[in-house]
Amino acid sequence: LTPGFDVASGSVLNCTFSEPVSESDIRAEMDLLGHPEASIQKVGDNGVFIRTTMLKQAGQSETSKSEQEIILESLGELAAIQSREVDTISPIVAEETVRKAIIAMVVASVAILFYITWAFRRIPNSFRYGVAALLALVHDLVIVLGTFSILGKVANMEVNAMFIVGLLAVAGYSVNDTIVVFDRIRENVARNIDRPLISSVNTSLLETFGRSLNTSATTMFVLIALILFGGPTILSLLVVLLIGVLVGTYSSIFVASQFLVMWEQGEIGRVFRRSRRTQAQSN
Repeated sequence: LTPGFDVASGSVLNCTFSEPVSESDIRAEMDLLGHPEASIQKVGDNGVFIRTTMLKQAGQSETSKSEQEIILESLGELAAIQSREVDTISPIVAEETVRKAIIAMVVASVAILFYITWAFRRIPNSFRYGVAALLALVHDLVIVLGTFSILGKVANMEVNAMFIVGLLAVAGYSVNDTIVVFDRIRENVARNIDRPLISSVNTSLLETFGRSLNTSATTMFVLIALILFGGPTILSLLVVLLIGVLVGTYSSIFVASQFLVMWEQGEIGRVFRRSRRTQAQSN
C-alpha cells in the first residue's frame, strides 16, 4: 500500500503559480533543498501538489527560517505564487489515525456478529449466519486492499483518511447486502422446516438475485459519475466504494450463502481434517 500523508507523517504543500511551471524545475529545486524524496504532482495548468517528509520549524532548521518558508521562497523564484496551502501531520497523529481505524473496524465486526446472531435467533444455528457475514466482509476488505496495493504501484493511488472512511462504508454495505439474502433464507427456512438448507438457500438466491444486481448497478452508476466529475479530493473514497459495491454483491451471493451450506453439510470440518492428515503425513 502507498500511504498518504494523513496516515503517515509528512508535510504537503499545495501551490498555485501565476504561470505554468514544469515538474522537472520543481524537482530540481526540491533536490537542491535536500528533499529528493518529495512526491510532485501537477494540478491543472499552474497548480502543484508536493508531499515531503515532515518539514522542520524555525527553531529546528539550521537557519532562522522554517523549511516551509525556504521551500516557498525557492519555488517563488520559478514563478510568482498566487496561493499556498501547507499541511503537516506528525507521526503521533498518523499512528493515532491508523490505530483508531483498526479499533473501529474490530468493534464494528464484533457488533455485526452479535447483532446478526440475535436477529436470526429463531432459526437453527443463528451463530453461523453472523460468522458467514463476517467471512464475506473479510473477503470484501481483502479484495479492496489488494486492489489498492496494485493501484498504488500502477496509478500512485494513496491510502489516506478517505480510504479509511471508504473501508468502513464498504463494511456496512457488504453486511447490508448479505443480510438481504440471509433474511430471505430465514423466511424460506421458517416456512419449510423439513426442507434441506441447500434447497432453501438456492431458492432464496434465485428470489433475491435480481434485486441485489439492480441495487448494486444503480449505486455503481452514481459512483462512476462521481469518479468522472467529482474531483481528486474524494477519489480514493469513491474508488473504494466502487470496488466494495462490486465485490460485496458477489460475496453476498457466492461467498456468504455458500459458506452456510458448506458448514451445514460438514464440508468445513472435512477440510480441516484433511489438512491435519496431510500435515501428519508430511511430518
